[in-house]
Formats: sequence, structure tokens, C-alpha cells
Amino acid sequence: MKEQLQVLEQEALTKVEIAQSLQELQDVRVAYLGKKGPITEVLRGMGKLSPEERPIIGELANKVRGNISEAIDSKKATIEAAQLEKQLENEQIDVTLPGRPVNVGGPHLLTKIVEEIEDLFIGLGFEVREGPEVETDYYNFEALNLPKGHPARDMQDSFYITEDLLLRTHTSPVQARTMNGMEKKQPVKMICPGKVFRRDTDDATHSHQFTQIEGLYVDKNVRMSDLKGVLDRFAKHMFGEDREIRLRPSFFPFTEPSVEMDISCKVCHGEGCNVCKRTGWIEILGAGMVHPRVLEMAGFDPKVYSGFAFGMGPERIAMLKYGVDDIRHFYTNDVRFLKQYHQA
Repeated sequence: MKEQLQVLEQEALTKVEIAQSLQELQDVRVAYLGKKGPITEVLRGMGKLSPEERPIIGELANKVRGNISEAIDSKKATIEAAQLEKQLENEQIDVTLPGRPVNVGGPHLLTKIVEEIEDLFIGLGFEVREGPEVETDYYNFEALNLPKGHPARDMQDSFYITEDLLLRTHTSPVQARTMNGMEKKQPVKMICPGKVFRRDTDDATHSHQFTQIEGLYVDKNVRMSDLKGVLDRFAKHMFGEDREIRLRPSFFPFTEPSVEMDISCKVCHGEGCNVCKRTGWIEILGAGMVHPRVLEMAGFDPKVYSGFAFGMGPERIAMLKYGVDDIRHFYTNDVRFLKQYHQA
């Protein structure tokens, strides 16, 4: 039995030595050290030995098992090290290669226009206000001097949700809400950018959803000249210091008197061209002095307080400033269009 154990040890060590993979090593381990291996079979026959031989054979068997197990572990470490070295050679990285470019996005052109306008008016002492996009009929129309049945409501074909709720057709309701919430001794000086909705056919210059920015200034002794000064500063800031403005009489139910503002054409500098339809001027926004009825409904005494309001479309401003010819470009998310204005 002693000789048998020594033969098994030598066989196992030889197979370990020639093994080329971890799987071959595992096969040797199972074959010689497993429950059905020859060394186990030898140990099961120790009952036939004399009491003097049992401890000798037992010690030898344990030694043989230990030698084989140690040889397998040593060879396993050698194979794993060789595999790791080969893997590192195959997967090496050339750190001198340039990195892959990362496509960096930027703010949407309309977002940039809105933020630029906000920065201007914040610098003029205005604050930015927001309001709900689902509005009541009262704030969207009645509080702005547009009672039920008023013909001017037809100018703003609306998305009604219920008889009293609708998607706001302009951001003017924020002005009415702000005036209602302000203490009457404090001036109201704010702008309100946001999305508005009207039932309109989408084409190059119209959209059922678009953006508006409206402004409001209510205080004692506010005059039309104050409005003109603010709008002149706005036009020069957005379109260049050489821009001129003119105010034309118009009509809006919530302002009296009402005006529309034009800016001198930046293409022909007022000489007349195709862009300005040979007039030298381009319409940009509507404005006027707050109607006394609107002030009164908001709790302001129109004999003491006065104010001006204005409303503009960032889409139109962006189209004029950057030469965009179709309003739908702002909403189709074409990356080819959007990336042109990352640095604009």
C-alpha cells in the first residue's frame, strides 16, 4: 500500500506538471483527491492493515494528498499569472491617443432669448413672475377688460377645458394675478415669460403653442414717455445700439392708449428692402398704458395710479435677430438647426 501511494503521488505530480490550463488542473484534483479517487480508495482499505501499519500508512497518505494539493495550487498560480500577462498584452491602452470627442449641448435658442430679455429687465428693476398655464376665464379675459361676449375674444381663439377653464392665450393673466396680490402702496414692476396656447394653423409664422413675455409697471405718475424709454432700451439691447424705434397707434382692450412698436430694419437701415416690405420698419411688439378699468378691477385707484404694459414674442425676436425664416424650426428639435446657435 505504501508503494501504491508513492506511485499515485508521482503520477499526479507528473500530470500537474504538464497541465496547460486551469481545467486540466481541476481534472487532476478530482481524479486523485476526489471522493472516488485512488487515494481515497487506498484509505478505505486501511481497515485490513495491522494496528502498527495504520498510523504509518495514514501519515503517508496525508502527506501524499498534501503534496499533490500544494503542487496543484502552485501550478494554478503560475497559469493564472500567465493568463493575466497575456490579457494585459492584448488589452493594453495607448494613453497617447487622443480621446473621443464629447458632443456638448447648449441652451435652446428661445431659452437664450428669454434669459437675455430677463437679464435686461432685471437690470431695470423688474422682477420675473410666473403663473399657471391652465387659467380661469376671469383672469385670462375679464380681469383684462375682456368681458364675456367682447368681440376681441375672437382674436384669441382659445382651447377651453371647461366653461371656466382654458389654456391661457397670453401671459397677461400673470399681470392681473400679480396686481391682485400686491399691496396697493407698493409699485408693481414685473415681466412674465411663459408658454401660451391658441387654436391656430401651424405654418412658417404661426404656431398653436408659442412663447410670450409681457411686462407691467404700475405706480404713481407712470407716463407714456417711461414706456418709450424702456422699449427703446430693449430694442437697442437686443438688436444693436443703432436701432431706432417708432410707436404707432393701435388697439388692445387692456391698454389705453395702445401702440405697436416698430424697429428700424437692420438690413437696409431704414432705406427699404424685401425684409421690411420696403417700409424701413419691422413690427416687433404691442404696448400701451394700462386701462383704468384694469387698474380698478385689480384694486388700484386709476386717479392715483397709472402704468404701462407691453407684450412680445421671443420667437419673433429670435427670427429677426438671427434670420430664422420658419417658426417651426424652434419646435422640431432638429439638431442641425439647434447646434448653429450654441455660441450665438
